[in-house]
Amino acid sequence: MNEPPYNPDLPQPPHLAAGTADPMAPYLRNRNGRIGYVLLAVLALLLALQWWSNRSELRQLRREMAQRLQTGDTMATESRAIARTVQDDVKELQAKVSVLENKQVEGQSQQLALEQLYQELSRNSDDWALAEIEQVLSTASQQLQLAGNVQGALIALQNADTRLSRSDKPQFITIRRALARDMEKLKALPSVDVTGIALRLDSLISQVDRLPLLSDEKPALPATPAKNHAAAADGKPAPAPAWIGALSDKWQSFSSEMWTEIRQLLRVRTVDTPDALMLSPSQAYYVRENLKLRLLSARLALLSRNENAFRSDLMAAQDTINRYFDTRARQTQSAQTLLKQVQASDLTIEMPTLNESIGAVRNYKSKP
Repeated sequence: MNEPPYNPDLPQPPHLAAGTADPMAPYLRNRNGRIGYVLLAVLALLLALQWWSNRSELRQLRREMAQRLQTGDTMATESRAIARTVQDDVKELQAKVSVLENKQVEGQSQQLALEQLYQELSRNSDDWALAEIEQVLSTASQQLQLAGNVQGALIALQNADTRLSRSDKPQFITIRRALARDMEKLKALPSVDVTGIALRLDSLISQVDRLPLLSDEKPALPATPAKNHAAAADGKPAPAPAWIGALSDKWQSFSSEMWTEIRQLLRVRTVDTPDALMLSPSQAYYVRENLKLRLLSARLALLSRNENAFRSDLMAAQDTINRYFDTRARQTQSAQTLLKQVQASDLTIEMPTLNESIGAVRNYKSKP
């Protein structure tokens, strides 16, 4: 059995009283000494294990610290590179931002200038539109009075009314009313077929070179006698040999040709202008060209609505035809008929003015 260790402070049993020798004391002391050694050995082993464990942990910690320091250095290097890149990017961005700021300032100044210009335009757009309309109406009025350009004046009035209608301002109602009245006046005018008259004059000009002159008149060709083998008036055929009929036909043809030649030897005509029969080829050329010039001048007078010049040129052309050209020829008679049709055209149309529309525009502009 195990006995408790000896403790001098505890009460001793009777057989271990003072002065009595214990036979177990040496054994107990040896045993206690061995236990102490074992405890010391165990403690030393534990301390050694603890030391070894701490050393291993410290070594592992050092390796981890070294790896972390190396990783930190790498990351620091990369961070420095990234920082330099970021600094460069920041500098570049700052430069771009400064450029953008300058452009923004410039854009703002341009926007302010455009706004001012737009305000000026919006204030003066009506004045400019009215000034342009006034100029167009003045030009159309001049063309209407000088050339009788009714269609051009109508187009000018319609364009002016369309432009005023876009603004949709009640202040322009008075001007639009004046424009409407002038348009009604122009639409009520009788129409003159200027194009048709001009085409007739062009046709006359193209026929001048084919009109025969008195000086270049040629003898008329003999008419071919019609063969008539009919017999007497009672309608019964006369019995005759064939050779007699052939001989009769030849005699009639010969006698007709001889009579025609004899008639051409002497001809009597009454001519009011004897000098027309003695025109040389060059003079005949100038006669035709002068007639063309007269007709062209009449055409220009027609387009410019100059009726006096138009009538004068037509009369001169008619006089030239009657004086130098053969009025018995079919071509000459056709030309005279066409010329009379042109002379019968009426150009006496009093053109209205556009003063009412122009006055309405000027009155509006003169208002404060």
